[in-house]
Amino acid sequence: MRTSPRVPTLLLAAGHGSVDLFQGAVPVLVPFLVAERGYGYFAVAGLALAASLLSSVVQPLFGLWTDRRPLPWLAPAGLVLAGLGIALAGLVETYPLTFAAVALSGLGVAAYHPEAARLARAITGGDPVGMSTFSVGGNIGFALAPLLAAPVLAIGGLRAAPLLLVLTAIGLLATLPLLGKHSPAPGTRAAKPGKDNWPAFRTLSAIVVLRSIGYLGLSTFLGLFVLQRVHASPAAGAAALAVLYAGGAVGTVLGGRLARRWGRVRVLRIAYAAAVPAVAGIALVPGPALYAFVAATALALAVPFSLHVTLGQDYLPNRIGTASGVTLGLAVSAGGAFAPLLGLLADATSLQLTLALLAVLPAAAWLLGRRLPEPGLTVVGHQDPVGTR
Repeated sequence: MRTSPRVPTLLLAAGHGSVDLFQGAVPVLVPFLVAERGYGYFAVAGLALAASLLSSVVQPLFGLWTDRRPLPWLAPAGLVLAGLGIALAGLVETYPLTFAAVALSGLGVAAYHPEAARLARAITGGDPVGMSTFSVGGNIGFALAPLLAAPVLAIGGLRAAPLLLVLTAIGLLATLPLLGKHSPAPGTRAAKPGKDNWPAFRTLSAIVVLRSIGYLGLSTFLGLFVLQRVHASPAAGAAALAVLYAGGAVGTVLGGRLARRWGRVRVLRIAYAAAVPAVAGIALVPGPALYAFVAATALALAVPFSLHVTLGQDYLPNRIGTASGVTLGLAVSAGGAFAPLLGLLADATSLQLTLALLAVLPAAAWLLGRRLPEPGLTVVGHQDPVGTR
């Protein structure tokens, strides 16, 4: 009798959500830091950079390290550091110590992902649906950060930040029982490690960068653009972001299911082709109709997200940690690095033109995707991790 990977996959997704929740908690801290400590815009921007850029840039380095010597303890250690950093940021008083605490949280996020992605591959056998379940756990955790962290801080102030460590405990309870399962799950058979395909991996990495710039650039300026376009209250901008994030979670799950039926590279190409008119529609369609294009964009840009990870792991079968660190790390760092440049472009021209030009990015990703081969990976007797078809 085969053991279904459904429960371990969902547990790992819960751990992923726990660690990414603390990454999403950094923007939640910002208004409280401004109100209680008087930090200016430059200061809080530095904290955001410490969290996102550090966690993303260091992730490939952790991947290189774990390829030399698997370190399964990095996943729970990363969970602890991610939560501890946010807790300390609420307790320390000076800006340098606050910066260091936020950087510590980012370091924890970086340590967690390569080993967690390796564990997810072992549990799911590389199945696209299983990997999409793992990926969407992080998306949900990030999206839940304002809903869970903001009320705690609103009631208790920054001093209440350590209460969020309860979420770290939940992540640990979900992750620790899985650490002994570093071989493929029963009933799966993956292709034997072969030669690393570096040209394909470099092409995939370029696609990940393009997607990151487009998605994070859109999420940065979407709320403001909706206010200009619809002439509504600030709630209209928040609603557009809610549609973007919710559509992203749905698209991540959908990507795994579509890939199981039609193949990862084919689905990736179709998704990026569909994203071109969807992104352009956000900038060009007047009135509330743009919400439909926000939803379409969220789906199209989220469908390839988990596929990037599994493709990278199959292109570099001997360097799973490196592949995971790059595909997960660049998904955040590239967009964060280019966001200020998009802001300068919007200042020099207009926000509408800037968002319209973002449609060039998925078009370039589609062109690059035409060069990607479909790796051979056979999954035999696999049961659906989430139990539905």
